[in-house]
Amino acid sequence: MRKAVLYARVSSKEQEREGYSIPAQLKFLNEYAAKKDFTVIKEFIDSETAKKSGRTHFTEMIMFLKKHKDVNTILVEKTDRLYRNFKDYVLLDEFKGLEIHLVKENSILSENSRSHEKLVHGFKVLMAKNYIDNLSEEVKKGLQEAAAQGDFPNKPPYGYYRGQKKEILIDAKTSPFVLRA
Repeated sequence: MRKAVLYARVSSKEQEREGYSIPAQLKFLNEYAAKKDFTVIKEFIDSETAKKSGRTHFTEMIMFLKKHKDVNTILVEKTDRLYRNFKDYVLLDEFKGLEIHLVKENSILSENSRSHEKLVHGFKVLMAKNYIDNLSEEVKKGLQEAAAQGDFPNKPPYGYYRGQKKEILIDAKTSPFVLRA
């Protein structure tokens, strides 16, 4: 049996607490591993954005793969679960002997993949990066418009609350603590 690691990710701790995505990803990947005769050596799970390089368990996975040369396969649900930035893409692309199974996309990438498969995957990485860049622009636009209309665009600070008409009011329960501090 071939050896593999699993990688699953959600974008935030809130998503991890509120959702079923991580267990669903792991179940899906473990079923794939069993069907394809992989022995899963380790699971790596991140609950942070892939917008920038340096995710905790992604980095740990890279170090694990460098140390354990007999494990040369990553099983992941799809491109945007693995990365949304170019640095991580290049890092894995330059990894010798690595196979990446993008299970939902029915795609296996390796240094021996055809140029067309690599091109399509590169487009998917670009699309994943574009998604995060566009989302950032849209959030900023929304916050600026809220501020332009006189609304406080974020959660009110401790000691205050948002009233019925979106106004910011002093919270009688918590404001004494703010004053004391």
